[in-house]
Amino acid sequence: MIAHGPEGDSRQICKILVDQRLISSEQATGILAREASATAALEAKRAEKRKKNRSETLIEAPISFVDILVAFKISRRDDPDRKLDEDTLYEAISRGLGLVYKKIDPLNLDLNLVTRTIPRSFAMKHLLLPLGMDEGRLVVATSDFFNHEAIDDVERVSDFKVVPVISSKSDIIRLIDEFFGFRHSITAAEHQFTGSGVDLGNLEQYVRLQTMDELPATDQHIVNAVNHLFSYAFDQRASDIHIEPKRETSLVRMRIDGMLHTAFKLPKKVHNAVISRIKTLSRLNMAEKRRPQDGRIKTEKGGKEVEIRVSTIPVAFGEKVVMRIMDPDVLFQDLSMLGFFPEDLERFKGIVSRPHGIVLVTGPTGSGKSTTLYSTLRMLSTPAVNIVTIEEPIEMIHEDFNQISVQPAIGVTFDSILRNILRQDPDIIMVGEIRDLETAQSAVQAALTGHLVLSTLHTNDAVTSVTRLLDLGIPPFLIQSSLVGVAAQRLVRRICPDCSSDLTMDAAELKEMGLPVNLEGEVVLKYGKGCTKCRQTGYRGRQAVFEVLPYSEALKKMTAQDANIPSLRKRARMEGLVSLQENAVRAMLAGQTTFQEVLRVTSG
Repeated sequence: MIAHGPEGDSRQICKILVDQRLISSEQATGILAREASATAALEAKRAEKRKKNRSETLIEAPISFVDILVAFKISRRDDPDRKLDEDTLYEAISRGLGLVYKKIDPLNLDLNLVTRTIPRSFAMKHLLLPLGMDEGRLVVATSDFFNHEAIDDVERVSDFKVVPVISSKSDIIRLIDEFFGFRHSITAAEHQFTGSGVDLGNLEQYVRLQTMDELPATDQHIVNAVNHLFSYAFDQRASDIHIEPKRETSLVRMRIDGMLHTAFKLPKKVHNAVISRIKTLSRLNMAEKRRPQDGRIKTEKGGKEVEIRVSTIPVAFGEKVVMRIMDPDVLFQDLSMLGFFPEDLERFKGIVSRPHGIVLVTGPTGSGKSTTLYSTLRMLSTPAVNIVTIEEPIEMIHEDFNQISVQPAIGVTFDSILRNILRQDPDIIMVGEIRDLETAQSAVQAALTGHLVLSTLHTNDAVTSVTRLLDLGIPPFLIQSSLVGVAAQRLVRRICPDCSSDLTMDAAELKEMGLPVNLEGEVVLKYGKGCTKCRQTGYRGRQAVFEVLPYSEALKKMTAQDANIPSLRKRARMEGLVSLQENAVRAMLAGQTTFQEVLRVTSG
């Protein structure tokens, strides 16, 4: 048994790590020799933090040996390229002691259960976090391997049998702060309403006689609640935040790796105040609740500026807000990191390096087209070129580009800007989307007068972009003269690298599913078993798969009013076109994604 310390004896912990081949005996000896000096260094850092945050309530649990191990940033014996992180340490020590370790997924927590089971002060003092109910028993996370006394107290207070599980200290501290802080803000805001009332939003009108004052958007509790929402979304790597009014509640959902997850259910009484606060931040008209509005918020995430695109729209029970988080680390990437295979990357670079012409990036909404365009512009950007973008709205401000926002209400449209922009001496023009004949005509004219034009189009693949331009009304000879290439794309979820495992399937089975696999017999694929790092989903992050079509002379000759798509595609394949599905299958065979993802994004 472990003899002392809130999280165990250092020697026994080292022995457990050695037994599990995470560290060597030599590493263990060195760690123990430096334990005292490391503890003193962490105490000094904590004292300095206390001075800077005198007005704040800091969670100050005793420094544990796990904290010291994390600070050392030790290379793993079984994988020297990786460091021993906090989660790995807690999981390994729990396994060595025969205890249950659980990585907390905030999206699976019930806000009411977490914040109303035990007081915040008790949770902070003992680093305890209620996680949920399991067959009538309360599951509580703790970072202390032997927290028996505090667990007994929770049983007495809650009247439930408590099942303790081990979780990392940083997760517990962060979630105590986030959940209790958010609950405090929401509850305090809710209490500021007087009387009772019914709000049925836009679907049904309910007459009430000034018995309830609307909570102001400047109220500090609402300000704190919205700040908590943003911080929570950043921590969860969310790309979108949805705030949806229902009849009796307000639902907060977040899109993570392309999938929506329910994060919170808020009291309906605070919905209007939360929406008003978001409108204030994004400079929207708070009085206008009947028409859709678009705005943006600039904030900070991890020391970097992040832009949040805000869209409001009236729905049955009030105003719904969707906020898209535009992360510069995602939008501006090296092209080689997006998911191009080497030969397609060379084709794409060849297309966008042309001095003039139109380059189209196609795909459905949310397929990563903006990331591809922005990353391409960043590659092309030099002091020698003038880049002008026309967007609706501007997704991410970048000082190297001259960005113009479309404003249809005052007649500033894609078409009108394109017709006037040539006086600005551009070299490269990026048009957010070609959606009508006028915009397409202006883009063609800009390309014919010596400019490189990048834009997006909604088509299923690269070849059908040609017929889409014909459908819009562009004459074949103008397409032949202006179009230089098309890239179609989709996003697939990446297999989590921490739980990636082998899966053997028969090639015939894959072919029956409709996947073009040019193999015979058994095929070894990868899949994610589900782990703490990926919330048991088996996926972490996304990558694009592409289909790159240079618009060659042969294809130009085949373009006519009655252009035959199968013939165009056949010719393109003769010239080296690799389809979206084929590249997705290549990514699957390379262990980057699963066959389920390939079928999900490329079928139909």
